[in-house]
Amino acid sequence: MSQPTSYPDHYRKLITLGVPIIIGQIGMIILGFADTIMIGHHSTEELGAASFVNNLFNLVIIGSTGFSYGLTPVIGQLFGHNDRSAIGGKLKNALLANFIVALVFILGMTVLFFNIDNLNQPAELIPLIKPYYLVLLGSLIFILLFNAFKQFADGIMDTRTSMWILLIGNLIHIVLNYALIYGAAGLPELGLFGAGISTLFSRFLMMAIFIGIFLYLPRYREYRQGFFCSHFNRADFRQLNAMGWPLALQMGMETASFSLTTIMVGWISTIALAAHQVMLTISTIFFMMYYGMGAATAIRVAYYKGQENLPDLRRAAFSGFHLIMVMAVIATGIFWQFRHSIGTLFTDNTLVTATVASLFIPMMIYQFGDALQIAFANSLRGISDVKIMMVFSFIAYFVISLSASYVFGFVLGYGIVGIWMAFPFGLTSAGIMFWLRFLCKTRKPLAK
Repeated sequence: MSQPTSYPDHYRKLITLGVPIIIGQIGMIILGFADTIMIGHHSTEELGAASFVNNLFNLVIIGSTGFSYGLTPVIGQLFGHNDRSAIGGKLKNALLANFIVALVFILGMTVLFFNIDNLNQPAELIPLIKPYYLVLLGSLIFILLFNAFKQFADGIMDTRTSMWILLIGNLIHIVLNYALIYGAAGLPELGLFGAGISTLFSRFLMMAIFIGIFLYLPRYREYRQGFFCSHFNRADFRQLNAMGWPLALQMGMETASFSLTTIMVGWISTIALAAHQVMLTISTIFFMMYYGMGAATAIRVAYYKGQENLPDLRRAAFSGFHLIMVMAVIATGIFWQFRHSIGTLFTDNTLVTATVASLFIPMMIYQFGDALQIAFANSLRGISDVKIMMVFSFIAYFVISLSASYVFGFVLGYGIVGIWMAFPFGLTSAGIMFWLRFLCKTRKPLAK
């Protein structure tokens, strides 16, 4: 048996694979920044409405993205086995599964739309919330179909294609966003509703580009053959659902610890809601960068599982954690220096910027827990051990984090700072449970 790959080699391979994913994620971060800055400078009320709607949809988008993540370890293990003929068929069934999941989420969000008036949000925001909500609802189908293609490409270690599509789509979105929010280039001034239209168009465009690339790019030829020669089958469909739904629920519950607290923040004030949106946009920078490296970790772990190479599988997982921790230390150090001024990028309201500055300490505290849970959640995904993650996530994000948000924020009276102080408890407890589970599952050879 050959010696395991050294840690420096694992770092290099993870960086090569992960950097394109991170760049694509940074493109999404810039998009979130651009949206929040443009909307915030158009009006504080629209910023508060955007906070409410975006955080409700983030719960669905992250959950649906989690479902599509179930495809990556399936493709990665086939790629490790060098079984290229089956990969196209898996993609075909994944597109069907993602389409059905999109319809389920659209139905659920439609029911929620008709109950928005019962969520006790500021009355002045409701006329802004409803039209923006409907436009974002129409874009969900394009997100899930794009995600299926992205996870297929990532699984065969082609992370650059998704990166370029995301960057192009987000650049178009930012330009169109400005034009529709402020009424530039002869277009009407639509404010927040214009931001929604821009989002819908860019998501459709990215899906269409990926379809075109898959159909015509020469390097996908062997996968296209498997795609068109295969049939929809129940075995693949069951496998993808068995992998996807636990991941959707795991990531959805994690996001819920942030998104559902938005409703609580809305009980405080519009100022608090606007500050909450700014901080969530900033914290998304960390999450997206970490998850880019986490996704690379899952791909490498799945590849080694396909080869039945347990020593390198474990080293790939811990190498991913090491890299994410380095990113966490550097990123939090930089942002801490600008905590008092960064809020001014998003709004001119001094009360909002002061509230933003007060939330940096709890955000910095939870970075270790976030890095730990991202690294080992993705490592468990790579070995297809996903069902237990639902239980861990429920305990961490609902029993611990969401409950603590209410207690710290309202029972103890710390307001929005108390709500944010609950997040480190949830993220760190999840990280510890995922880490212990990975250690347990990789002490002996993995089941085929």
